[in-house]
Amino acid sequence: MHIIATALSLLVCAIHVYILVIEMFFWDKPQGIKAFGLSPDFARATKVLAANQGLYNGFLAAGIAWALTTGQRDALLFVLGCVAVAGLYGAASSSRKILFVQTVPATAAMAAILFLG
Repeated sequence: MHIIATALSLLVCAIHVYILVIEMFFWDKPQGIKAFGLSPDFARATKVLAANQGLYNGFLAAGIAWALTTGQRDALLFVLGCVAVAGLYGAASSSRKILFVQTVPATAAMAAILFLG
């Protein structure tokens, strides 16, 4: 696989590991409150829900890492596609920022895989 495709895929993986950490461990701490623009009361009330979201982001990161380490191009495209769709939904339902944090990098990685090899 082309180095740019690999680098972009690793970037998406790292983003989702970061999201996992923030959502699972720092949601109601200053880092999570700042990262997601939350009120302390809302963060405390939704801590368990956020941890569940974080776990799912971890599964996305794991899928990318697994596909990269096993060289499964189709699996990598599938997981990146899942990230892109999740980002579209998040942008439509929560914050437009999610489009740029999730969908754009995942789409760039997919384009690099498809067009650069």
